[in-house]
Amino acid sequence: MKKVMILVLMMFGLAAVPVMASNHQAMSEGELRKIDQVGQRVTLRHGPINNLKMPPMTMVFRVENAADLEGLTAGDKVRFRADKQGDSYIVTELEKSE
Repeated sequence: MKKVMILVLMMFGLAAVPVMASNHQAMSEGELRKIDQVGQRVTLRHGPINNLKMPPMTMVFRVENAADLEGLTAGDKVRFRADKQGDSYIVTELEKSE
């Protein structure tokens, strides 16, 4: 019985690994070129975005949370996470680089 319980616990632990990995994707780096507070959009000159298999370029992203834009100005170096939702690319997390 003890071996069965250990096996079950190990299976649950392994099942959680993909979920945990997707929530901790690496942040990409870039530079804010333009901020549209009202439209909740940013233009980013960014390096590679690995989870989207996207090479470095400059492009516009929607920002999921308007509060992420507070305190940022054009020219700031930033770290961010982005995902594709439908036909749009969305920044889901955005912070000023140190």
